Amino acid sequence: MFPVLIDLGFVQIPTYGALLVTGIALGLFLAARRASATGLPGERVADLGLWVALWGIFGAKALLVVTEPGYLSSLSGLWALFRAGGVFYGGFIAAVAAAVVLFRRYRLPFFPVADALAPSVALGHFFGRLGCFAAGCCYGAHCSKPWAVVFTHPLAAQISGTPLGIPLHPTQLYEAAFNLANYAFLAWLYRRRPRAGTVLAAYLMAYGVARFVIEFFRGDPDRGFVLGGELSTSQAIAAAMVVIGLGVVVWTRHRDKQAGPETGKATARRPR
Repeated sequence: MFPVLIDLGFVQIPTYGALLVTGIALGLFLAARRASATGLPGERVADLGLWVALWGIFGAKALLVVTEPGYLSSLSGLWALFRAGGVFYGGFIAAVAAAVVLFRRYRLPFFPVADALAPSVALGHFFGRLGCFAAGCCYGAHCSKPWAVVFTHPLAAQISGTPLGIPLHPTQLYEAAFNLANYAFLAWLYRRRPRAGTVLAAYLMAYGVARFVIEFFRGDPDRGFVLGGELSTSQAIAAAMVVIGLGVVVWTRHRDKQAGPETGKATARRPR
């Protein structure tokens, strides 16, 4: 739709990159405020979140190269890789790996901090999907509905292989709308001071279900398939996210029961 935000001739600023930076900056700012309001070190949480986000970007690009190695075949391909969005699940996996290391290094409590960051992940993903829509990547399958979108910018085809002049499902907007709603829900849930781990679990389960459904409307070819082609790779990962989210709920409840009524109440509440 609008792949380049600013074109000065000698340099271009991609719309995706600008939106991604906006999402990360706003998400970290709100995560720091959220953490500070509940007794956590806001600046340290934001610092951890920034490193996790940077590793997430690296992972998203790395998985994109794995699925589409042609990006490494030329200098123009490398430039296209810089402008392209990346694969969210690659970013998610790299971000989780970085978080495991950083939580130990910073000596922060995992579930309380993960709960503080979870709404910001959804908000950052909202901006990221708007960037995908602008760039034309992560496009949908053919659509005959009134809300179908038609991409016409040649850069969209050049960067992501987006079909031009064909009505497609606006899957980027489907996911952006969900992530914005999910952010509002998770931020509300966090303010209610639930048991530590609840907000993280809610994010994993809600996004897993939404992504599983949206995958049916995706049209970009490099989906990857499992179970004899019944599910895309992203759907398999989405299902795993739901299972992990359920596991977090069960484990935290079991932990609090084992800790006893008084300790359980203390761990269920966040510090104020």
